[in-house]
This record gives sequence, structure tokens and C-alpha cells, in this order.
Amino acid sequence: MNSRLSGRVAFVTGGARGIGAAIVRRLASEGATVAFTYQSSAASAQDVVASIEERGGRALALHADVANPIALTGAVNEAARVLGKIDILVNNAGVLFMAPIGEFKLEDFDKTLAVNVRAVFVGTQAVLPHMGEGGRIINIGSCNADRMPFAGGSVYAMSKSALIGLTQGLARDLGPKGITVNNVHPGPVNTDMNPEAGEFAPVLHGLMAIQRHGTAEEIAGMVAYVASPEAAFVTGANLGIDGGINA
Repeated sequence: MNSRLSGRVAFVTGGARGIGAAIVRRLASEGATVAFTYQSSAASAQDVVASIEERGGRALALHADVANPIALTGAVNEAARVLGKIDILVNNAGVLFMAPIGEFKLEDFDKTLAVNVRAVFVGTQAVLPHMGEGGRIINIGSCNADRMPFAGGSVYAMSKSALIGLTQGLARDLGPKGITVNNVHPGPVNTDMNPEAGEFAPVLHGLMAIQRHGTAEEIAGMVAYVASPEAAFVTGANLGIDGGINA
């Protein structure tokens, strides 16, 4: 473990699996105490906590459905109560529903907005009373906010495009408070949601300059930089880490 984030407290939504778990582990490895939410992956959440504690770190897993504003606000407040403050918020939790627009279910549309957009707004509002100068808010967007190269992804792309405007506006709102707000845009990443061995992978790789999936650890590295003191002058940015899919 290094100490770049020593003394800092982070809160990550959707931190039990995939990119979220990699972010939790990376922030902890740099010295942060990390609280994170999980919804259905209790065993995975405890594995993440155990792996951090084995290395001398501290982590707190909190059960919460981020689509529920009361549950998400309660988890933020509980983390701040237990850990004393929150310096870093990573709005990572997300959902992906794919279907032709004529077949897209309204309930999936509503769930997409509730998790991918509203939860970012709710989490940000909830964390502000616990965050002081030098705070970091980091949203996990998608390369599809800038380019949707295949059919069926219109609603997902819309939800991630919304984060661009929200991030830029929040950067203006919170800059005077010494809080930065940035958006990290991953491309295809090897997770359960989008496995590198999946049947759609060759199509994605054909669109990319670096023809492979990224790793969750690579995305976590970008997040750790934005969370660090070195990124104090970076705000309102949309940072692509996508293997050149949008190049």
C-alpha cells in the first residue's frame, strides 16, 4: 500500500463487483478508507472487504439499492457517521438494458434513469454535507455518451450523455467550495456485463485502436489519479479510457 490517499475517506456505489470492486481495492491500496454499496452481491462485497483488511486497510460494505433515494442517502450518511467524513465520491453503479427502441420496456427506461442518472444526483447531494475543500466527485460514464456505434443502445447512451452535462454543471457549482467533479468514460471493459470472451467482442474490437477489452484495474487507475492531489486542477472533464473506440 502507498500513502497518496492516506487519511482520505472514499464512498463508492456498486463496489462489490467488476469496475466498482477494482476501484474500491485501488483506492484502499493508496491509503484511503473505503465505504461502498452493494445490492445483491453480499458474498462478493465481503470478499472485497476481507481482501482489503488482509493488506492492512479498512473497508465498509453497505447494503443499498442506489435506485432508491432514501436507501442511497442513508448509506452515505451511515458511512460518514462511522468514518467521520467523505472526501471522495465515486458514482460507479450502473445498469445496461439493450433493445430496439420499439421494444424497449418503459420499466427498463425508468430503471436506467434511476440508476445511471438520478443516483448520481442523489449521491452528490447526500455527500456534500460531509465533504470539505479538496473533495473529489467522480462519475463513471461511458464512451457511448459520445458515440453509439450499434443499434439497441439508445437509452443507455442517453443516460451516459446526461452525465456529461451534469458533471460540467456540478463542476461550476462546486468549484468555489474547492470540490472537483469529473467524468471517467470507459470503453469496453472485461466484466460480467461485457465479457471479453463474449460473442459481441470481435465487433467491438474491430472499432478500436487498441483491439482488446480494457481491464477493471485500468479504469481504477484513472479514477485513482482523478481522486489524488495531483488532479487538483482537473474539473468538469470527461476523461476517455476506451482503447481508442472514439478516436
